[in-house]
Amino acid sequence: MSINAEVTKAGNESTLAVIRKFSRRVQGTGLVKNSRKQRYYERAASKAVQKKRALKLLKRRAEYRQLVKEGKVQEKEPRRGYSRDTSSQPQTQSRFGETTPIAR
Repeated sequence: MSINAEVTKAGNESTLAVIRKFSRRVQGTGLVKNSRKQRYYERAASKAVQKKRALKLLKRRAEYRQLVKEGKVQEKEPRRGYSRDTSSQPQTQSRFGETTPIAR
């Protein structure tokens, strides 16, 4: 896989500005991030661990929703560019873990 990140000097732009521009272009390709990620082997989590983590997350979300409903916690401002309001958009796909049966 080869990725070309070419930058040309525009007008009377300084050399440092060109180097910064090149660094940003390379960072945008994700090449450095990917190579650092593959630097060390990380074993994948087993299915049991994944399910446990998902169930824990669902439980924590449900508790938080209940606390918001009771007025004990103020609901956080949504992050920029992300909206929790799904009423306007039809939900086509269920989130991970919502359809997973809980073993008791």
